[in-house]
Parts: sequence; C-alpha cells; structure tokens
Amino acid sequence: MSAAPGPITVPDWLTRSVTATHPAEAPAWLAGLPALVSEQLTRLALTLDRVLDPGGTHSLVAYVHRDDDLTPATLKVSLRTPTNAHEPEALTAWAGRGAVLLLDAHRTATSSVLLLERLHGEIPLRSLAEPKAMLEATSLLHRLWLPLPPDTPAPGPSLPTTPTLPAEAPALPDEATPLLTEAGETATALTASATERFLLHGDFHHGNVLAADRAPWLAIAPRPLAGERAYDLARLVLDRADTLVGSPGLPGAVRRRLHQLAEALDVDRDRLRGWTLVRAVDLALAALAAGRRPEAELYLEFAGAL
Repeated sequence: MSAAPGPITVPDWLTRSVTATHPAEAPAWLAGLPALVSEQLTRLALTLDRVLDPGGTHSLVAYVHRDDDLTPATLKVSLRTPTNAHEPEALTAWAGRGAVLLLDAHRTATSSVLLLERLHGEIPLRSLAEPKAMLEATSLLHRLWLPLPPDTPAPGPSLPTTPTLPAEAPALPDEATPLLTEAGETATALTASATERFLLHGDFHHGNVLAADRAPWLAIAPRPLAGERAYDLARLVLDRADTLVGSPGLPGAVRRRLHQLAEALDVDRDRLRGWTLVRAVDLALAALAAGRRPEAELYLEFAGAL
C-alpha cells in the first residue's frame, strides 16, 4: 500500500505555459492538479519520488516507483488538448518500438494521465553534437513511421491543411504576411496530392527523444497524426533552427539540411521543403500566440530562407 503523498507543487514553468496557451482552461485545471496527481498515485499504487521542474509545457511530469516491485516509472498528467488527445493511442500502436512504453492510461474530462517507463530525462538527444544527433534521429524516426492502410482508422487526426493565426496572437510583422499566404497554399496543395498515409509522431525533434535503458534512444510526447512522412521530417529539419539561422549563408545551409534528411529517409525533397515552410510558419504563429516574439521571428527567417 503506497504512503499518502506529501504536498505536490505545480512547477512555475507549467503554470506560465498553460496560462499563456490556454487561458480559459488553465485556472481550474491547475487548481485541481495536485489533488488529481495524488488520486492517481493512490489508484496506481505508486510512491512519488519527485516532480520534475520544469517538466512539460502542458504536463506535470513526476518520477515515481511502483510499490509492488519498486519498478521506476514516470507519471505524466496533461491538460487534454487537440494536439495531445491521441497520445495514448499512438504509444499503444508503437508498443515500445522506438518510443517510450505505455504502462497505463486514464482520462478525465480535462486531463490525460499516463504511466510510462522511466527514461533518462536529463539526457535528451539534443545533448549530442548535431551530426550525431541527426543520425540517431533519422534512424529512430524511420522505426516510428507505421503505414496505415486506407481503411484503417488512425490513432490521431489527419494533417491540418492551413496554418492560421490564433485570435489572441499579436499581429504578424508585415513581411510575414506573404509567408503565411504561401504556407497556406502549399499545405493545401501538398495535402491534395499526397499518396501515402503513415502514423506520424507529429512533434519529432531532438528535445523529444531521451536516453533509455531498453534502447539507446526513445521518442516521447507524440502529437500523433495520419499523413505523409515529409510532414514529420519537416519538424526535424527545423531542429536547432537558431544555430542554422546564425550561420553564414543561411539559404545554402537550409538546402544542405533538406537534401541530407530527404536522402537519409528516402523522402521527396520538394515535398519536404514545402512541409518545412508550412511547419516553420506554424511554429512562428504558435510562438506569437504565446508571446515569444524572438522565437517567432527565428522561424519566420528560416521560412524566408526556403
């Protein structure tokens, strides 16, 4: 029988992040989070080791262990959003192949509660030098892509077709308006002409890959979608955008990265370029909505180099 958990403190980072992106839902969800975590520790017969700070942008993440056999695990309690609503289904489909293993899943009206195998959260793939990290990332991403037959329901929605600026976001810089228009037209054309359908991670980058005991590296935090592989790979193209934007000859550096990643995973280069433009604009819009204007400008500059 697990001991009653002590007071659970919600990390300030989580409070700020959820409040910035979901102002209507944040107060009630954050207020009820400590009690919900305590309930889940009791339900699953877990002992709390520690709450990770900062943890996730929409999740309280805690290291725990099972009382019956002392197995270490990770408890993740998230605000349910359209982007993470199907995380359990994707992890179930992968069954530990290239991704963290799902041990238990539970949903409430506003939350998703996942019990996961314990990974080494302090060692993300981002800790490796970029060439080695990209090599490991492409190998892992190839394992995650599961083909979906036409009549098979996907554990997640289909690809979005049009980047949109959230209503609460500040106005776009004038020079960004043509990029938004081009991104929308490109997304519509790519979606209409797609000829493949895979289960995609949806948010695959070096920060969402952690060192593990069962395998060298495993993916976490999917935002699963059904669509073409170039969409998933485009997020990896944008990884460490700050170092690429800061390098001399940005357009040439972007072209080289596109070519290397497209060749490594046998993905059409032109479609990869198009989805990279779309996803760069998407990330810029999300950053604007969250009040992170320097980050938004970084992704817009990357998009302009495409």
